[in-house]
Amino acid sequence: MQDRVPVGGRLYFFFLVLLLMSRGADFLSTWIATPNMVLEGNPIARKLGWKWGSCINLVLCGAFAAWPLAAIIIGTTSVLVAARNFQAAWLMRSLGEENYRDWYVERLRHASLPLYLFCLFGQTLLTAGVGGALMYFSNESLIPFAVGFGIIGYALAVTFYTLLALWRIRRNEGAD
Repeated sequence: MQDRVPVGGRLYFFFLVLLLMSRGADFLSTWIATPNMVLEGNPIARKLGWKWGSCINLVLCGAFAAWPLAAIIIGTTSVLVAARNFQAAWLMRSLGEENYRDWYVERLRHASLPLYLFCLFGQTLLTAGVGGALMYFSNESLIPFAVGFGIIGYALAVTFYTLLALWRIRRNEGAD
């Protein structure tokens, strides 16, 4: 498959639909979990809000649809993020965003920090290992390589945003 596909061609629209559906799943899962974006881990997305975030995502989907590798990586990462959001969205919604955040912070206060970090890194390293294996054994075939890269991107995103949230929580505890 080419490095780039012509804008407006059949493959371009295939990748555009792929991106719109995967990014749409991420947006939908986020909206179900945190409609007021209280629990949104990405500070840029939280600052942009739903309206500007949607506009920017549409433009980015249109741009990245021309690059199959990027489209598959972004699509894979977005679908995995959406799946993670859906996993706990029912709890976030049933408790309410603020109550869920307070409950989560309270659980963290009672957890051993080394155990929490061990579990976080265990989860993300195992996930990244699957992505790495897929990339390694792809024989440079675009689709399995890009899916593997997307899985690693997901593991990195989970690690980064979880550590960012943990840092914020611990910083706020110091202010109390």
